[in-house]
Amino acid sequence: MPARRPRRLRKRHSAGELRAVVDEAVALFWRVRYVADHIHTAGGRSETARGVLRGIVRYGARTVPQLAFARSVTRQHTQEVVDGLIADGLVERAKNPAHKRSPLIRATRKGVAVVDALDAADDRTMTAVSAELTVTRAELAIAARVLREVRDRFELDVWRTAVV
Repeated sequence: MPARRPRRLRKRHSAGELRAVVDEAVALFWRVRYVADHIHTAGGRSETARGVLRGIVRYGARTVPQLAFARSVTRQHTQEVVDGLIADGLVERAKNPAHKRSPLIRATRKGVAVVDALDAADDRTMTAVSAELTVTRAELAIAARVLREVRDRFELDVWRTAVV
């Protein structure tokens, strides 16, 4: 007979506690965006273009509609960003066996090299910031888990039940 897992007790949380977490996450987003814009200015690419390029390099070729859906933005806006990346030689169109009219967008060698440079700059920045933190690795792991769970609940659209 398999061992039973202990039942996890759920504590009730107030909306105020969750709001504090969300407010900190939003404030962190804006600060990280500001820092990223400063450490990546040499490439002359927007945060959106960097994000789309990184997504393609990390997760593989995608169609423009797939890229737009992943970022919760319009297909038209994503198409403009992809067109700019194509013009810069960072991505290219490839045949899509699953769809005749919607090509896959894949990274070029130049695009992969740009992402490698972005990641190296990010690593240097994270190393500098982490050296100044006063929290433990375990606390960072808990923070990441909490943020992931909150994001998961928003992605499940449970919030829609509260909208009138």
